[in-house]
Amino acid sequence: MADVTGPSTVSRRYAIEHRTTYTYSDDVSASYGRGYLRPRDLSSQRCLTHQVRTTPPAADSSVGLDVYGNNEFFFHVTAAHRHLEVISQSLVEVSRPVTDRAVLAQPWEQVRPRTAGAGDAVDFVIGSPRVELTAAVLAYAQASFPPGREIGDAVMDLTHRIYADFTYRAGSTTVTTMVADVLVARQGVCQDFAHLAVACLRSVGLAGRYVSGYLATDPPPGRERMIGVDATHAWAALWLPGGSWLAFDPTNDQLVDERYATVAWGRDYGDVPPLKGVIFTDSTTSAMQVSVDVAPVGIRDPGDVGGRPLFGG
Repeated sequence: MADVTGPSTVSRRYAIEHRTTYTYSDDVSASYGRGYLRPRDLSSQRCLTHQVRTTPPAADSSVGLDVYGNNEFFFHVTAAHRHLEVISQSLVEVSRPVTDRAVLAQPWEQVRPRTAGAGDAVDFVIGSPRVELTAAVLAYAQASFPPGREIGDAVMDLTHRIYADFTYRAGSTTVTTMVADVLVARQGVCQDFAHLAVACLRSVGLAGRYVSGYLATDPPPGRERMIGVDATHAWAALWLPGGSWLAFDPTNDQLVDERYATVAWGRDYGDVPPLKGVIFTDSTTSAMQVSVDVAPVGIRDPGDVGGRPLFGG
């Protein structure tokens, strides 16, 4: 079986700023927004502080939990504006997840969730609006899931195949791109590769969920870290018997470790967009700019885990 676990002694802290700026050609009389920007609290992650502010200031705002336990927030800006800025700031501590090797050694067929004891995993077995389960998806997935293969090996093989078979190309797709289109074009961004991985899992009866968050992109050796050039990221996770999830990143051909900060998860991107909303305006044009910064502010590691340039999605 592939070495897919590892020591859990590594712990890192990150100061994360996610800044979204909207500009309009005419006055906006009201903006209603909803988003997922607060990192989750998990066994391997703690959100130590978090705040969201808007300019102009929101006349009304609220926070809550969605059906999957994600932190969502709402805001209503009533002051007329042609420029709206939403700034999220978080301090998060992340450690490397640990997975039981005995679970990863099971044949993949035994990892299919059953109704009894599977919790909400059954929600992640069927198709969803952006994850269609087609014959082409099944054919691609089957190469990684021959009969009796250990689930750990199968997931690592799927992760590597997507990384090798598809080209990362920023701007080549949009948030509405379907998995079928990605299979034909053989290119996309992290969101597309996460959707494809989830579709492959579901096509063989496994539970797969789409995960959104941030990835700390370390600079190449000898180069200073640039501010504001990180991005939101997306990856996939597989449900395992016992209720744990194995998160993996086909964009970067690796399992999720202490460089990943999880914000939210759902069936696909449509469940957990960073921001979406409704505006009232006569504006004919608009523009959106997103800037993300994931700054390391502390590390506890008995050995240097090092870093390498990664795609941020």
